[in-house]
Amino acid sequence: MPFVTRDGVRTYWKLDGDDDAPPLVLLNSIGTDMALWEECLPALARRFRVLRLDTRGHGASDAPPGDYGLPMLAADVVAAMDAAGIARAAVAGVSLGGMIAMQMALDYPDRIEALALVCTSAQMDVAAWQQRIAIVLRDGTAGIADLAMGRFLSPGFTATHRDVAASLRRGLIAMADDGYAGAGAAIRDMALLDRLPGLALPVLIVAGERDTSTPYVGHGERIAAAIPHSRVVHLDAAHLAPVEAPASLAAQLIAFLGRDGATVDAAATLFEAGLVNRRRVLGDDWVDRSLAARTPFNAEFQAMITRIAWQEIWGRPGLDDRTRRLLVVAITASLGRWEEFALHVRAGLIRDGFTRDDLKEVLMQTAIYAGVPAANTGFAEAGRIIADLDAAAGAQ
Repeated sequence: MPFVTRDGVRTYWKLDGDDDAPPLVLLNSIGTDMALWEECLPALARRFRVLRLDTRGHGASDAPPGDYGLPMLAADVVAAMDAAGIARAAVAGVSLGGMIAMQMALDYPDRIEALALVCTSAQMDVAAWQQRIAIVLRDGTAGIADLAMGRFLSPGFTATHRDVAASLRRGLIAMADDGYAGAGAAIRDMALLDRLPGLALPVLIVAGERDTSTPYVGHGERIAAAIPHSRVVHLDAAHLAPVEAPASLAAQLIAFLGRDGATVDAAATLFEAGLVNRRRVLGDDWVDRSLAARTPFNAEFQAMITRIAWQEIWGRPGLDDRTRRLLVVAITASLGRWEEFALHVRAGLIRDGFTRDDLKEVLMQTAIYAGVPAANTGFAEAGRIIADLDAAAGAQ
């Protein structure tokens, strides 16, 4: 078993993946060990040279008594990197692992390429952590097992993956009490938030939508505010995202770490260009409502159609906006896509994109080439929109 010793304390580490692949360091949460990342590893090891380690006090690493600090834990990780022959790496950490990752970026900026901060925080409730440490020192980790497990996983996941939950609970109870208490002190005493604005490296913040331990509101959002250039993604998971959403998390890490700054900037440019076309065709009010209604589930889809449909297609010079609007009306009527049909009919009439006579002629043509039933529904849908617009105009 590979260990590295620093200040008389041994840290257990392990390497996976191709030696020539870019290095990625994975750090565990408090109360878990490197196995936390097990379900993500197959996908990540295909792309990266993955270094995992058991944080001091956890797993096979030594668990000396006394308070630990984030600078101490960050130095342990750097020692493991040295032992593995890794000069510089991206670092992804969950909870305590994310805190250690931020400390590493602050203390060893030349060693860190990028950060992925998963379900973590830069400032926690000091009194709550002091109380938790006291319970562990008095009753052992079994004394906080129910509390921790209630935050580790969502109730729905626990109900359908009882074996996974049971394994995590056994690991938590079996860990050294001194290790948990020492790591808890590092969380209690962290001093990160005020220093984060100085970070200039790429940062991904991963928030769990079901995370009650470090929810985005009050935790991830504060990191994002302190690091304005950071990117935020939300996963359908509780606190231990590598356990509850391993495929989604691995995909996000691969996408983030596999893209260089020029690619990210290009995607942002295409999005902004598409947004200009979208606002021109549909109007600011509709677009603002649509953007405000984005969810973690559909945000990437919305970004894709803005870049491709609204920038690439609506930005082409071959047809004018009126022709494109009428084509969309005809196609959506022919396919029975009535929500999209209504959107473009309403926008076209409100924004003088075409006349009512233009709309009538398109639906007449649709009757011949796509069928009378499609045109019949199209006339009915369009008629309701026209009636609404007339009523609104009469009320003014």
